[in-house]
Amino acid sequence: MARTGALLRQAPLTVALAVVALVVGVVTGSLWSPLAGRPLRADLAFGLPSLEQGRWWTPATGAVLALEPVQYLPILVGLLALGGFAEVRLGTGRYATALVASHLVGVLGTAGLLALARGHGYGYADGLARQTDAGMSAGFLGAAAAATATLRPPWRGRVRVLLAAYPLVSLAHVGALFDVEHTLAVLFGLALGPVLLGRRPHLAWRQLTRRDYRLLASGLFVLAAVEGLVTAVAPGGGPLFATLSVQQKHEELANADTLLGASIQAVLWLWLARSLYKGRRVAWRWAVALVGLAMLAQVAGLVYLAVRHLPGWPAGLYELLGNGIGLAALVVGRRAFRNPSRRRARRTAGSLLSPAHEDQRAAATELLQHEGTVNRLAWMTTWPENRWFTDQRSTGYVAYRVHAGVALGLCDPVAAREADREQLLGAFADTAHAAGLVPCLFTVTAETARHALAHGWHALQVAEEAVIDLPRLEFTGKAWQDVRTALNQAAKLGITFRVGPLSEQPRGLQLQVKAISSEWVEDKGLPEMGFTLGGVDEALDPQVRVGLAVDADSTVHGLTSWMPICAPGGGAPVGWTLDVMRRLPGGFRYSMEFLIASACMAFRGEGATTVSLSGAPLARAAPPGGAAETGGSDVAQEPGPDRNALDAFLDRLGQTLEPYYGFRSLQAFKTKFQPRFEPLYLVFPDEAALPRIGLVLSRAYLPDAGVRDLVTLARSGH
Repeated sequence: MARTGALLRQAPLTVALAVVALVVGVVTGSLWSPLAGRPLRADLAFGLPSLEQGRWWTPATGAVLALEPVQYLPILVGLLALGGFAEVRLGTGRYATALVASHLVGVLGTAGLLALARGHGYGYADGLARQTDAGMSAGFLGAAAAATATLRPPWRGRVRVLLAAYPLVSLAHVGALFDVEHTLAVLFGLALGPVLLGRRPHLAWRQLTRRDYRLLASGLFVLAAVEGLVTAVAPGGGPLFATLSVQQKHEELANADTLLGASIQAVLWLWLARSLYKGRRVAWRWAVALVGLAMLAQVAGLVYLAVRHLPGWPAGLYELLGNGIGLAALVVGRRAFRNPSRRRARRTAGSLLSPAHEDQRAAATELLQHEGTVNRLAWMTTWPENRWFTDQRSTGYVAYRVHAGVALGLCDPVAAREADREQLLGAFADTAHAAGLVPCLFTVTAETARHALAHGWHALQVAEEAVIDLPRLEFTGKAWQDVRTALNQAAKLGITFRVGPLSEQPRGLQLQVKAISSEWVEDKGLPEMGFTLGGVDEALDPQVRVGLAVDADSTVHGLTSWMPICAPGGGAPVGWTLDVMRRLPGGFRYSMEFLIASACMAFRGEGATTVSLSGAPLARAAPPGGAAETGGSDVAQEPGPDRNALDAFLDRLGQTLEPYYGFRSLQAFKTKFQPRFEPLYLVFPDEAALPRIGLVLSRAYLPDAGVRDLVTLARSGH
């Protein structure tokens, strides 16, 4: 409700127009009684007859009316949705200009066209010239088209295509008076938008990419499916199909354009559209064959009409042209449709969909130790749930997972040289696109974010990594009071610090560690998380070190696990990254402060230079009161509503999981150690994939969550 109220405050003119339309509907009775057949329609509705009879005020009075009560619903919903979008994007002043101008262009332009077209034996134009209309749909459609000038690619083009496709398809197949008005208003709005923003309108053309060809072919088949359904419901009403004879219309109704036949055809077209979007080779072959056969049949039909001197050739040419555009897109972009089926891809060596095996994991681990990388969390890329992408042109790999059509990469590409890391990013993206997957990388550093932005991707900060520089670490000053208290209390209670591989610890300590971890998971009421959060299984890695707080009775009060940091160039670890944190319920109160402080001192004594407290997932908290130093970044964050969808999702997911996993509390806890914070990013190529990326992230963090767990989360999030 708060968001709705804020949105309404940003669109006061839209809300006011909706209220005025309802009030006028009540006063005139048009809200429950049709205007058709009432004298009021002639006085208030706009159209060529009204203007010829001197009712110049009708474009204004008709804008706040509807001819039928049922039309109020789409008019008001469209006004609030499209008009609200336009007002928020343009501002109230420019929105009012676009709304009024588009409405007048739609209404007066249609009247002018009909005045020129009538009386020449074209029945369609003669029929519309006698009709009147009401409603402000042309105005808010044109205003929405103008507002698309404020959007960034690729959303600008996609929204414009949708806004233009609706009136054009409806005009071709329904052909009502308002369809002509809508078409003129949208075309005018597209040209007006840049002018309102102080730019000159221009048409730009660029070389189509493989993804563009897939979107184009898929969109054309979706459009064909919609057209088939529209034609079945309202056949032969548009300006092209009005040239058909009455007998031809009845034949089409009885044969090809029944709703059942159109529905079956729509299902087939939508299946082809989805498969073409994935770049499937088999779908491309089917699409080319079906469109080619349809065009042959249409050519034969046109020849038959010409030989028999029958009407209807404009409709035939329209359908032939549409199929011709679709076939041309398929043939010219044929290289974009080389992806095998998912089943075959799983059997193909080197495919992103092929299952990983233990040898690949061992090779990735060895490569990380030998090459190193810039991401301090990179040891997570060696965990067994990942798959590993390699490229022959560079030395290194990208760890990733596949779910819901997304190849979700983890951390920066692993390689010693920055050029190799950038090469791996591009190769991973190309391979994912070729496989019909959406590539993205999660928890990457500013370096990879810069590379992604240079390739036209988007970057969204998703976490902050807390980093401690060990050479200058001193537990002095008021800010370190809690840490000194933890060390002093541990000494009084006889609690000591032990560090080393968990597999080398005594059997009794190992069992206690597993028991503490199991009790921690059971206490949450939800399964243990994964992806960037390890558990006891990951802590058993011989290369991972575990810090234990153990008292004189050999009771484990808490544990931490530390993953090695392999700097570019390889060699011995230059530092350690915190992963698992568990405390014995009812145990030593300051276990975590004691364990982290003790680990820092032990690692510094061994020659390490860095400790990373990792980045709490789904939490971005600036250090309070300047208690910690915040690292800068030259990665430009992209403001605006276009990137807020995933941002809001991650924020809500973090809020929902906070009572169970305490990510944000953990982020606040880390400030006790006076770290510097460095941002971690999610990079992705296309904002249209944000909903799927959000789904994949939730599944990656909760891979074992069942329906009951999701219900628990939903209830906690209210």
